[in-house]
Amino acid sequence: MVPVWYWVVSAILLVWNAIGCFACFSEMRTTPDKLANMPVAQREAWMAMPATAKAAYVVAVGAGLLGAIALLCRCAAAGPLFVASLVGVIIQFGWFFGVYKGASKLGAGSLAFPAVIALVAVAQIAFACWAKTQGLLG
Repeated sequence: MVPVWYWVVSAILLVWNAIGCFACFSEMRTTPDKLANMPVAQREAWMAMPATAKAAYVVAVGAGLLGAIALLCRCAAAGPLFVASLVGVIIQFGWFFGVYKGASKLGAGSLAFPAVIALVAVAQIAFACWAKTQGLLG
C-alpha cells in the first residue's frame, strides 16, 4: 500500500516543477520591453546566457516535471528523469556562477535561490530512489 504522504510529496514536487516550467517559459519569451525594465546586471546576465545554458534550463525544468509525473504514475523513470533535471541545473548554474561569475556581478544573494533549486533536485532523486527501494515504483 502506498502511504498518503507519498502522494502528498509527489504532488508538491509536481507543483514545484510546474512553477519551474512556467518560470522558464516566461523567461524564454522575454521581450525587448521586459529586458529594458530589468535591472542592468540582470539584463546583462540574461543577454550573456549562451544557448547551451538556456537549453540546460529547459531540460532541468522539463525533466523535473516529467519526473514528478512519473512519481504520480508510480513509474521507475522518475529517478533517471530527476537525474537529467539535476544535470540541467548543474550546467545552467555552472555557467552562471562559474563561467559568467554571476555572484560577483549580482551579489552573494544571487546564490540563495539556485541553492534551494539544487537541493530540491537532489532531494527528488533521493525520494525516487527511496520509492524504488520500497517497491512503490514499477
